[in-house]
Amino acid sequence: MRKRMVSKPCPMLILLASMAQSWSGIGTAQSFPVLSGEDQVIQYQAPPKDDPVARLQARIDQGQVHLDHVPGWGYLPSLLKQLHIPLSSQMLVFSKTSFQQHRISPQTPRALYFNDDVYVGWVQGGEVLEVSAVDPERGAIFYSLDQRRDVVPKFVRREECLQCHASPKTQGVPGHLVRSVYPNREGLPQLQAGSFLTDHSSPFRERWGGWYVTGKHGAQRHMGNVWVLDNEHPEELDREAGANIINLRTRIDVSNYLGADSDLVALMVFEHQTRLHNLLTRTNWETRLALNQQEAMNRALNRPQDHWFDSTRSRIENQVDHLLRYFLFVDEVKLTEPVSGTSGFEHDFPRIGPQDHRGRSLRDLDLKTRLFRYPCSFLIYSQAFDALPAAAKDVFYQRLWKVLTNQDPSQDFSSLAVTDRQAILEILAETKSDLPEYWKR
Repeated sequence: MRKRMVSKPCPMLILLASMAQSWSGIGTAQSFPVLSGEDQVIQYQAPPKDDPVARLQARIDQGQVHLDHVPGWGYLPSLLKQLHIPLSSQMLVFSKTSFQQHRISPQTPRALYFNDDVYVGWVQGGEVLEVSAVDPERGAIFYSLDQRRDVVPKFVRREECLQCHASPKTQGVPGHLVRSVYPNREGLPQLQAGSFLTDHSSPFRERWGGWYVTGKHGAQRHMGNVWVLDNEHPEELDREAGANIINLRTRIDVSNYLGADSDLVALMVFEHQTRLHNLLTRTNWETRLALNQQEAMNRALNRPQDHWFDSTRSRIENQVDHLLRYFLFVDEVKLTEPVSGTSGFEHDFPRIGPQDHRGRSLRDLDLKTRLFRYPCSFLIYSQAFDALPAAAKDVFYQRLWKVLTNQDPSQDFSSLAVTDRQAILEILAETKSDLPEYWKR
């Protein structure tokens, strides 16, 4: 049964704060207890070392990179350029769900930008930029960057973000929280009506409350572009008034933003990858903790260090199962009509990914009945995936191989068409360099 989430808005940082709930079946957020980042195996609180922001800071400190400061924008344009974040990824959220909420309203929405492993938030007149970067082993690392001009800009780590961004709703690890709310005309969430979490399995009708959305989606309706008019009945949004909007110029002063859009396709990719980042972190942590506990048990019982306990295998396999189901879009809600964006994101996004000799890529978009043409997530190429412990990655590749070659007995993947399985198999065989030898055969 689908549940609404009633909670207070996040008091701190980060950017990812609005959309729609969909915790169905095996991958529900409620099924993941919170793991401790203080464990010596994880050491989440140790100084950042391998996320894109930490690497950028090192280059700034060494004088290899200079961030330009632009009046009105601060470091935003230069930062997006250095992090290779496309302007077409711009999304605008007007709900007051950031710690800079006093500056956010339907007239002055917060702008969000992203690529495969970094998220940046900007607020008009804001004191700081809000940044989240994915460390391959530790998960989401939260930063702010002071917008005042400085000789050497410094990203400041924000541990207080974990008050909201490390909970069962983020799969029990430091991660990204994406919400959809019922906002009033000032942008305040009407929490008595509840709110929703979102990913690619969320019903269209529950997405993007508190967001601007530009694009075409036919007769499908969402919660974006509008706000509550009757505080006594906040759930009665006029979804019709927010449908199929392609121009925001009558709603906000778009000259105050780097782009004029809040692209629908960017939003859909964004909501898919945020939860997958969390699941990758969860799989990484669970596996490392399980192996460490097994090592301790082997020592205590005077057994060989390569002895495996069934409980260890089960723990890793169970987490990999969650991950694989999400990778293959098992619970994805199908589109009933084609969708399209307005910023050019749907053309920019596919060009980045590796292609096979036939020009096919896991970044190819469908946008007619589903998000991607080939239903296997492009984040299989990410550093976070590559950083999975071998014990987890081996299980993942074995399961994926069996699913794609129709040898997996589970009915969970029965909706995956034979043609899609074959295409994914062929694309990965040509574009993923670390595949086991049996894939090549």
